[in-house]
Amino acid sequence: MRQVAVTDGDKVAAEARFGFSVNTHGVGDLVAVIEAVNDASIDALCAEYEETYDVSSVLRKGGDRHAILRYNARQEIGLRSFLEEGGFTGFSDTFEDLHGLDQLPGLAVQRLMADGYGFAGEGDWKTAAVVRAMKVISDGLPGGASFMEDYTYELNPSGQLVLGSHMLEVCPSIAANRPRLEVHPLGIGGKADPARLVFDARAGAAVNVALMDLGNRFRFLVNEVDAIKPPHDLPKLPVARAVWKCRPDFKTAVGAWIYAGGAHHTGYSYAVTAEHIEDLAEIAGVEVAVIDAETTIRGFRQQLRNDEIYYHIAPGLGRL
Repeated sequence: MRQVAVTDGDKVAAEARFGFSVNTHGVGDLVAVIEAVNDASIDALCAEYEETYDVSSVLRKGGDRHAILRYNARQEIGLRSFLEEGGFTGFSDTFEDLHGLDQLPGLAVQRLMADGYGFAGEGDWKTAAVVRAMKVISDGLPGGASFMEDYTYELNPSGQLVLGSHMLEVCPSIAANRPRLEVHPLGIGGKADPARLVFDARAGAAVNVALMDLGNRFRFLVNEVDAIKPPHDLPKLPVARAVWKCRPDFKTAVGAWIYAGGAHHTGYSYAVTAEHIEDLAEIAGVEVAVIDAETTIRGFRQQLRNDEIYYHIAPGLGRL
């Protein structure tokens, strides 16, 4: 994505440190695969949608906007085929590069994440890798994992909350209820209205995890949070969403996140814990900073200063 440096980073350093490679494929290559999908496959997947989700009447077979659902099915089948043939386990896209596509993929991305693929929007390959890692870590564990973003905040003096979401792509593995399949306008990208699964995420303890390229090293940043049932109905937010309280509190968590250079995209999970990410960071030899119930700004800032010294000298001592 253009003019969003936080979604970029050193792909060579990432491969050397973590072992995954990041490559770009022209969207035209994907379009060719999507256009080759046959009608019988689309029919079968649309029928699966109607069995699996509460599908809006306009999207159902015979509905005024059923063609939109069929195109979503075409996208999903094509994307899945492209990923399988390439041996890819994660991907990203951007609404700034949709040439040849009728819609920004929404439903297709949600369902691919539910099947274990890593994903992040806007070209954010680092967060796509985080989501994939969380999918692998949480395999066989209850709770799910998803791409996430702090969407907005409730700054009520009696208690602050975070509403996490994204414009389309939140994984249904974290849903508290049966998702509803709907279609709504999308004001960016200049394409047709995309379908998406709309739901509330479940309540419970969770983590938000970001991965940043600091130039001389990578840093995992973790915030332990407590997700709650949304305290209000959200009829004008036609996307999947989670609502949570930050540990130890909103002001401390946000301050620490900023001091650590936290990214605006994260991986979110009820199954993955801070300890899992600490283990992953240890295996990869990278820094990890955790914001939890015991965090204070003074102590957190000192930890970051100490880490700066350690990760400057550790390579020369053979510690990484």
